[in-house]
Amino acid sequence: MVDLLSILFSGIVFGIVAGISPGPLLALVISETVKHNRKEGIKIATAPLITDLPIIIFSLILLSSLIEYNVLMAIIAFCGAAFIIFLSYKNFIVKEISFNMDLAKPRSRLKGILANFLSPHPYLFWISVGGTILLKAIHKNIYFGIAFLLGFYLMLIGSKVLIAFIVDKSKDYLTSKLYIIIVRILGFVLLLFALFFIIEGINYLNSN
Repeated sequence: MVDLLSILFSGIVFGIVAGISPGPLLALVISETVKHNRKEGIKIATAPLITDLPIIIFSLILLSSLIEYNVLMAIIAFCGAAFIIFLSYKNFIVKEISFNMDLAKPRSRLKGILANFLSPHPYLFWISVGGTILLKAIHKNIYFGIAFLLGFYLMLIGSKVLIAFIVDKSKDYLTSKLYIIIVRILGFVLLLFALFFIIEGINYLNSN
């Protein structure tokens, strides 16, 4: 991941995966859209823009303090690979998105913020995967880091907003074969990224 296009591609792929793969935030996007309207679903979709900044800053500070310790960086890389493999596995076994219906008042943005901030996924992703890519990108060129973040959040937010629009028209999409195929293709792509992180970890150990 040494050039701008590969950094941007990484952000796009991880953004799409985070955007359409099953999880608490996506379930909330769907349920709020079905119960109320797509506006409420979109409020949920934009929650990461509020919650992720402190997580990213914390991850960069932590990784910056460890970057000179090759063994620790190797462990982080292997943990990143394990987390990506876990995400891939979740994509391969998905069959549909289920969600609960109730008549509670929307408060969608607050629900989205709480769901994302209390979920372990953003922390695991930014400490073990996203943070390492972002840190390397920034060290290469600040614009590389911006490209990664733009690609990631445009796809993360954009894909969830798109799902809110689709669900507003027809929730059948979430149980369709096309959706399952897309999610499983992304699962395969994730395995390739896991391989990259394994190689990265081995390189850290060899340079020790």
